[in-house]
Amino acid sequence: MGFAHNNVLHANHFRKDWQRRVRTWFDQPGRKLRRRNARKAKAATLGVRPLSLLRPAVRGQTVRYNRKIREGRGFTFAELKEAGINRKEAKGVGIVVDHRRRNLSEEGKKLNVERLKAYKEKLIVFPRKASKPKKGDSTGDDLKAETTRAVPALPDPYVHEAPRKITDEERSFEAYKTLRTARADARYAGARKVRAAKVRSHSSGRGLFHSPALHPLQKEEEEANKKK
Repeated sequence: MGFAHNNVLHANHFRKDWQRRVRTWFDQPGRKLRRRNARKAKAATLGVRPLSLLRPAVRGQTVRYNRKIREGRGFTFAELKEAGINRKEAKGVGIVVDHRRRNLSEEGKKLNVERLKAYKEKLIVFPRKASKPKKGDSTGDDLKAETTRAVPALPDPYVHEAPRKITDEERSFEAYKTLRTARADARYAGARKVRAAKVRSHSSGRGLFHSPALHPLQKEEEEANKKK
């Protein structure tokens, strides 16, 4: 190690007691086993209920991830209303409700309404007393049907098409030019509307521009030119 110029001399400490500052993870296999046993115990206490709650299918944030579908916090009031589920009863049957979320597209709303309806069709509500079932409880052969404790998987929002040849119309389509034209039309729509209104008013005889009055010297000059 060389020394040059008027710099600070090195004071490297190579004899620290580093063994006391190392964090170990030797209990990882034991923790794994405890977590697995805890999941089994929780599943046993839940009885026949689903292992997880039903959540909506939402888009990821930002342009980078919005093509992906993920689970959201909860369903909106509009989605529950269209699916025919009471918002107060939803939590009792394993459906999460989010009062903050809003539907920004009809496609996203339709996707979650179909998800709720599919869940509702497969839902089996066991009565507390088999002899006295309440309103909304399952009865008859529904109680003997085969059950699953997994919630429905997230739907695929994309309609996959079979491979085909590109048509001449698609090949000649100019996407960039179309987008720029649409953007310009939207930007100048107001100015063009005002201009068209002015042209209509002028053509109908209202609001015609009149030439300003001529100066007396200009009048004399015009008369002199006419005489010539």
